Amino acid sequence: MKLFDLIQDVFEPFMDGEKRPLNVMEVSNLWFFLLGTETTMRNEEIGYNLAQDPELKQILKDIRETVHIPIRDELKEFLMNEGVPFPQSTPEKPVGDFKSIPEGAKLNDEEMANLMSYNLAMGVNYAARGLTESIRADVGLIFSKIILKKTTA
Repeated sequence: MKLFDLIQDVFEPFMDGEKRPLNVMEVSNLWFFLLGTETTMRNEEIGYNLAQDPELKQILKDIRETVHIPIRDELKEFLMNEGVPFPQSTPEKPVGDFKSIPEGAKLNDEEMANLMSYNLAMGVNYAARGLTESIRADVGLIFSKIILKKTTA
């Protein structure tokens, strides 16, 4: 995608190879975003199990695979390389058929779609916060890519 190349080109002059240590805000924003991404993925897994509409099921699966898994993997790799421990997350939800759950005890398709939209919008907001509070160019680049992935999803 050419937009990713453009973002990389914008940040490239500021990545001169000499990295300052991450500051506290950068670490907390990256750490918090990783935890939020993992939580969003659990919601998508639950939504996939409960969704009745096949199109919504496919959207939930696509968003998870093309947006949230790549974001999670990039954040984990970056934090690991910087020596920052990962936040504790919950395990993945198994795929199953949970149609026997009563209507009042689960989200319906419209509520799940609204929750997914809300999570994408909040992800853009938190990534923008992380971008504005970044000192290092490589951290700013990560948050810029996240914003682009979530807005083009």
